[in-house]
Amino acid sequence: MSSEVRHKSVEVNGIRMHVAEAGEGFPVVFCHGFPELWYSWRHQLQALSEAGFRAIAPDMRGYGETQAPPDPEQYRMSVLVEDIRGLLDELDIEKAAIVGHDWGGALIWRFGLAHPERASKLVGLNTPYAPAGPVSPIEAMRQQFGHDRGFYWLYFQEPGVAEAELQADIWGNLSKIFHDASRAQDLWTFATVGGDGSGVLANVPRGTTFLDAEELGVYVRAFERTGFRGGLNWYRAMNLTWQEEKDREDWTIRVPAMMVTAEKDMILRPDMAEPMRQWIPDLRIEHIKDCAHWTQQEKPDEVNRLLLDFLRG
Repeated sequence: MSSEVRHKSVEVNGIRMHVAEAGEGFPVVFCHGFPELWYSWRHQLQALSEAGFRAIAPDMRGYGETQAPPDPEQYRMSVLVEDIRGLLDELDIEKAAIVGHDWGGALIWRFGLAHPERASKLVGLNTPYAPAGPVSPIEAMRQQFGHDRGFYWLYFQEPGVAEAELQADIWGNLSKIFHDASRAQDLWTFATVGGDGSGVLANVPRGTTFLDAEELGVYVRAFERTGFRGGLNWYRAMNLTWQEEKDREDWTIRVPAMMVTAEKDMILRPDMAEPMRQWIPDLRIEHIKDCAHWTQQEKPDEVNRLLLDFLRG
């Protein structure tokens, strides 16, 4: 089975979406997170296409060659879910397995909730599933951290602030972000805005990244062209999503699912996955040791093994 990656653009839910895919067979859709691209699934596209699947990885709304509406309203979870449903429609796919990491992980759980008939299986990497809480996520973080430079969700809310920091040195900043488990603590420094409110990357030291220069260059060229506003708008829509979801009564996901945790993810900790069992009756939880946040890129062989075992099961 060929692992050649094919690229095209499709009109989906009011935007033009760039899609990379490889192979033929049962479809598996991969949803990336922040600040990534379809390219973060390159190892999975190769492995799954060679195993007889049709592996499909879009640039998500706001990223890469997919359009990036400027209004955070257009990044509510209900809109993002319809991006994936629309992609399946455009590709003439009745049902697919849906895989997500980071923000893409949050999205796939909502997709399974909204459109269980379109998902054969769900796989989440790092991002646990939970219902909307009693207060908005932004208010919850303010209560926990006390001020708007205490946690990155809060720091990302004001347009222009995070953009200026991240875009000042895209190569250097992305190389500070994409670290493996040996520098797991750096992710918490990022999350706590340097620990002193100075910026998400101001106190992260330079150093090696698990990406080689060619791989890092793919990300750098994309964000040099687009900037970071599209990705940041996912955070700026969090309260808008909460407003839509807060009165929902049934949070049960009735799709077979697998949750993959990473031992050294300092933000999306493995212990956050266990409560998911009360809302997803058919749930398998797997754990990858000595792995930080960028799971499918840092530990591709282990992720691919788990994916193939679950999808074939």
